[in-house]
Amino acid sequence: MLTIVSPEQCSIVPQTAKNVAKAFQDYLRQSEMLYFDEPTHLGYWQTLTVRTPDAGGCMAVIQLHPQGLTQPEVDNEMKLLTAFFQEGAGKECGITSMYLTFDLARYRTQLNASYHVFGDTHIHEKLLGLTYRISPGAFFQVNTLATERLYSTICDWCDVTENSVVLDICCGTGTIALALAKRVKKVIGIEMCEEAVEDARHNAELNGITNVEFICGRAEHVLKNVMRGMHRSTELIAVVDPPRAGLHPDVVQAIRKCSMLKRLVFVACNLKQSKENVLYLSKHPSNSVPANGFKPIRAVPIDMFPHTPHCEVAMLLERLPPPKLSDFETPQSKQPASK
Repeated sequence: MLTIVSPEQCSIVPQTAKNVAKAFQDYLRQSEMLYFDEPTHLGYWQTLTVRTPDAGGCMAVIQLHPQGLTQPEVDNEMKLLTAFFQEGAGKECGITSMYLTFDLARYRTQLNASYHVFGDTHIHEKLLGLTYRISPGAFFQVNTLATERLYSTICDWCDVTENSVVLDICCGTGTIALALAKRVKKVIGIEMCEEAVEDARHNAELNGITNVEFICGRAEHVLKNVMRGMHRSTELIAVVDPPRAGLHPDVVQAIRKCSMLKRLVFVACNLKQSKENVLYLSKHPSNSVPANGFKPIRAVPIDMFPHTPHCEVAMLLERLPPPKLSDFETPQSKQPASK
């Protein structure tokens, strides 16, 4: 059963976001373009994402179905949005940055993936004393205080030294990588979203951090090459913060195969989806499962989404030592031979 309620009834949503949603509803009611209807695939307006960082500002990202829209029609709609939200009835909701986007992965169109409608091109947030630039397509945690608690836990569990090298897999805008950078020799971040990597590199420069490297690409393709270039004596630690679907099996296998990797902090935003990843990492070695596995040491939930059933779980895993011959001896085999 689906229940649709007014934004005002969503108690965990910031008031600024509610104001934007209400103003956007008013805009849709007077728009000549219809909302998108999933069963018929007719209409245009699909989703509205509102980002309200604690540091200030408000970004609205509107996704449309392209249908047969032409560039002049998109330009005209951008003018109407600008007039409504900067000069008209929507001005009071306080949007400081607006984008129109189209899902080019699903729909064929000659339009661009993203259009900057008005305002700032980015918003900014502060975490653990660092400043981060956020692009409209880049992932960033929505609960700042809980995120600081999560990242502090990650930093403590990594147990790094000034000689450590940290792999930040699925690094996003570089939040975890930069939080760890001042404690270690180097951090290497891997992320598939080009916008997020651009933000991460900018954020490193913005905060005066030079011992980080961010690589754009799918982790299952990049990770093997990165690990291949590591010296065997490297004090290597990894942090993994995958999307809800979990890690690609090739990434999990590459992590397991990297014998120099002794400690792993795994952050699961969906524990059910990440279960298979953790089970594979923890399995005993066999013909099909190479190298020694990891042992889960501790886990802690972080309530990123209060008043909902969802929470993030941080897990610390440590590499098991290679099995000794004595581990395979039976009690009988340990008895001295009779004379």
